[in-house]
Amino acid sequence: MASPAAPHSLSRRDFLRCTAAGSAASVLVPGVLRAAAQPARRPNLLVVVADDMGFSDAGCYGGEIATPNLDALAGGGVRFTQAYSTGRCWPSRACILTGYYAQQVRMDPPKGRLPAWTRVLPHYLKPLGYRCYHSGKWHLNGAPKAVADGGFDHSYKLDDHNRFFAPRNHQEDDVPLPPVEKGSDHYATTHIAERALAYLREHARDHRDKPFLLYLAFTCPHFPLHAPAADIARYAGRYLEGWDRVRRRRWERLRQAGMVSCALPRLFTETIPSWNLAEDKLREQIGPGEAGRAVPWDSLTREQMEFQAAKMAVHAAMVDRMDQEIGRVLKALRELGMADDTATFFVSDNGASAEQIIRGDRHDPKAAPGSGESYLCLGPGWSSASNSPFRLHKSWNYEGGIASPLIVHWPNGGLPAGQLRHTPAHFIDLLPTLLELADGEFAPAWNGNVTPALPGHSLVPAFRQDTHIPREFLYWHHGQNRAIRVDNWKLAAGVAGKAPGPWELYDLQTDRCEMVDLASRDPDRVARMAGLWERSEEEYRRLADTP
Repeated sequence: MASPAAPHSLSRRDFLRCTAAGSAASVLVPGVLRAAAQPARRPNLLVVVADDMGFSDAGCYGGEIATPNLDALAGGGVRFTQAYSTGRCWPSRACILTGYYAQQVRMDPPKGRLPAWTRVLPHYLKPLGYRCYHSGKWHLNGAPKAVADGGFDHSYKLDDHNRFFAPRNHQEDDVPLPPVEKGSDHYATTHIAERALAYLREHARDHRDKPFLLYLAFTCPHFPLHAPAADIARYAGRYLEGWDRVRRRRWERLRQAGMVSCALPRLFTETIPSWNLAEDKLREQIGPGEAGRAVPWDSLTREQMEFQAAKMAVHAAMVDRMDQEIGRVLKALRELGMADDTATFFVSDNGASAEQIIRGDRHDPKAAPGSGESYLCLGPGWSSASNSPFRLHKSWNYEGGIASPLIVHWPNGGLPAGQLRHTPAHFIDLLPTLLELADGEFAPAWNGNVTPALPGHSLVPAFRQDTHIPREFLYWHHGQNRAIRVDNWKLAAGVAGKAPGPWELYDLQTDRCEMVDLASRDPDRVARMAGLWERSEEEYRRLADTP
């Protein structure tokens, strides 16, 4: 695995030189001077992470949910069609913030502190002059304090993921904040954006001469399904047509846009997370409208259809509200004169969730869906639609669990507007990409510790053109779910009961939706790829055990 300094077909400086040459305007980008010979400036970096948002929830990825701000970012930038998370929240955040697979840094499963050689993103950027800000979810368990451990200059850290209206456990700059009283107008998604806006305004006032990193990590649309009533009302009745039709329409739009070319898989009716409540418990604790399986929509009762449509309306409202708050941040950047110099990245930490559990303050069956007294989860039917056209859900390493939207937008970067990028990408690639944009280099030592090479690759060569980024493989492991991708071949094993199932082999060039298992036809390839996964697993676990 090469370090981020490895050469590609189009280097950062070549990319920026081409950008400058192709524009008649006087553009300020790193490594290129304005006509007036002003000093080069590193770009601001904005990384936005959604939580449990499906691949096709956003409008620019085939969805019907109103996401005009994400759509505008996509329209002015590029969308990756084969970007990957880890399939679960905390390992995905470990990849984003450290640049390593979660298994390399003891984060899947979480096991104590990060190894002493591990840097968090600000540790790379602050020596280059960056101010670093975080607002929202953290979940990097091995570095529990975002300022003291993570190196951020300011942080609003929301640790209560069970209450959108009245969170109890949150911190600013590592200092606990008082619980939010019930009945206030607090809503977590809005508050995360407001804290970020405060940091940006302070930056513009006191540190305008420095570039910034803003890590904006929303907690939506993760369960519980909580949203402001006015946002939910926008989607009232919208989803009575059911998850079968919504799923198919998203697939059709993605095919028309050239983002996928596969057929639409069947619904996996019996495959749900092993920790879900049993169906009789769901009916007992939630009500007769709940459904614990992704069954055909027309097999539901009318009561179930109405209840399930109401749940999806809340999910849509959560995504809609997040888009509105992203829009507020983008508007502030324009008003502060910092938008053109800001490279923005948008991802989701995993696919939509089929989980159905009850935590926090439990669930009041009499409460309106989406209110603070309710505790509803999306469930496998709508999760299948949100992840359309891919197979299965969050926590699995099939495409439905790990495929993520990835939007890159940078006005001064000269990205071709509205184009698609089909080169595979992974969250381990984000840190090398940000480091290259910041004109930094990976140092093989930190704080007196030798640091292993980063497993990811910079995506900068793919910004201007849909180029191939050479890599040996991409790796996944979460729980009993496993996968490895070599070129267009993917080897995956899901969960059969509570044990890992057999390896399955897919040709993603023709079968991105993983419908035709080729393992029995090509046992030699299966053996080679399985051996590579096992050697990588052993290497990563051994690395995590080093001091």
